[in-house]
Amino acid sequence: MLEKVVKQSHQFSPNSKLLIFGGGFSGQHIAAAARRLGAKVLCSRRSFNKTGADFIYDSASESIPEESVLKDVTHLISCIPPLDTGEDPVLKNLSAAIKKMPLKWAGYLSTTGVYGDCKGAWVNENDCANPKQARSIRRLACEKAWQSSGLPVQIIRLPGIYGPGRSTLEAIKNKKSKVIHKPGQVFSRIHIDDIAGGILHLINLISQGINPEIINLADNFPASNIEVMQYAAYLLNQELPPIESFEIAAETMSPMALSFWQENRKVSNKVLCKELGYSLIHPDYKSGLKDCLISYESKNEP
Repeated sequence: MLEKVVKQSHQFSPNSKLLIFGGGFSGQHIAAAARRLGAKVLCSRRSFNKTGADFIYDSASESIPEESVLKDVTHLISCIPPLDTGEDPVLKNLSAAIKKMPLKWAGYLSTTGVYGDCKGAWVNENDCANPKQARSIRRLACEKAWQSSGLPVQIIRLPGIYGPGRSTLEAIKNKKSKVIHKPGQVFSRIHIDDIAGGILHLINLISQGINPEIINLADNFPASNIEVMQYAAYLLNQELPPIESFEIAAETMSPMALSFWQENRKVSNKVLCKELGYSLIHPDYKSGLKDCLISYESKNEP
């Protein structure tokens, strides 16, 4: 819940201005928390018809935000995925303007997919990136672009993202997800509360001169598809859909879905939680799904 994020986070310093490129699911949650902590926050969307659109930024049209949007920005987050060319859509069009900002911190939200397939082993920030999927190769290219930009940037690598309205609960209730068994396969996850909380924690550390270049933001408990689906069904008091073997399910999977199942890794959060002192709001999928259930039940009350 947003209240928990705010409660354990620090206030922004006076006159802080946070610019978020890509005000979608994660971006809006970060923005809501940062506003309650005293920052002026502006989020981009592709259209003013989108929720939370404070200004328009669409890299395809190469439109530049108004000068007032870019003025006096102290903190910046980019949530926008790479272009098909592998270029970063924010740096491509706005690099010169960003370098004029009085930035204290910039965060680029990347993916743990850059580690590639690790055969179920644990990965941490010291492991070399070895992406095989095209989308992860593009992400790594964007990471390198931000790292070479000269900006005070931090690369934040995220695994599977979930939260209220976008969780396994909806998949179970709407019968839109299969229960797939692939021996040894696990996925790491992160709840949007901890995306917001973790990022706000990192921003606060800047004042102490602590700014590691790359951070994994994942919960403590990588888990299989079956474990998570079983628990979601339990919370909803519903029967679990029939379990399918991966070999059978793969025959009807989309290329995108299949690509997720072709990689297996456990993402370590030791740097963030042990070395940098962040306390997870939802340390595992059970805590996270319980939070999602509260929101789900409130929206579906008779």
